[in-house]
Amino acid sequence: MGGMDDTTPPSAPRPGKIRAALERAERALFTRPAPKSPRARMKFLHTRAKGSTKALAERLGVSRSTVHRYLTGASTKPHKRLQEALTQETEELWQPQVRAQARQRAATSGGLVITCRATFGFTANGTSDDGRVRDIITAVSPSHAARILEAKERGATDDELQPLLAEAITESYFREGGTVRAGLRADFRDVEHLQIDF
Repeated sequence: MGGMDDTTPPSAPRPGKIRAALERAERALFTRPAPKSPRARMKFLHTRAKGSTKALAERLGVSRSTVHRYLTGASTKPHKRLQEALTQETEELWQPQVRAQARQRAATSGGLVITCRATFGFTANGTSDDGRVRDIITAVSPSHAARILEAKERGATDDELQPLLAEAITESYFREGGTVRAGLRADFRDVEHLQIDF
């Protein structure tokens, strides 16, 4: 059944820039490093799968014998797809309480800090300005943070997260102090760099 090892894991597609930035922000909160070796990751995931080799094999898209070989140390060098699946699944399940507490703080009191280099164009009252590249650092409100983080937890794609970030940046950066006319909407696109911090 070794051929099953070459199948693509049935996990979420590779995250886009927004999801990746949110995931990096969560990883930065870890109080202990996640397991690094393939065997340590497999053991951790096996524990999280409540000891079910079958469930873990299905989650990783490999055979049960492959899972067993890594658990016993008989195999130590996973192929690229398995390595990526082990990394993604471990980081997704590592220290859930730490992440949950940070999300709760961001959604109720702390908000998020967004640092980005992207193209911003503006629409207000039926007119639009051509977009241009801007470097922006802005703190977004807890209410916007809550919507962004809730959408991410639901599994929203970058296409679904993009308007939420655009709205948050518009409110916090371009309408700060109410100095910009009502109805302004900033289009946030062509993201070159994005960092999100709790």
